[in-house]
Amino acid sequence: MKRGDMIIYGCVIIGAGIGLMLDNAFPGVLIGLGAGYLLQYFFRKEE
Repeated sequence: MKRGDMIIYGCVIIGAGIGLMLDNAFPGVLIGLGAGYLLQYFFRKEE
């Protein structure tokens, strides 16, 4: 598994957990997905 994929999956799971605590899992997943893509963009290695 690639490092960037692990960042995205982790953020999605964290977002889903926060969303479940607030009784809205799907918006939490979407926010986590967006945050994961942003973190992947900032932490990728320059090629």
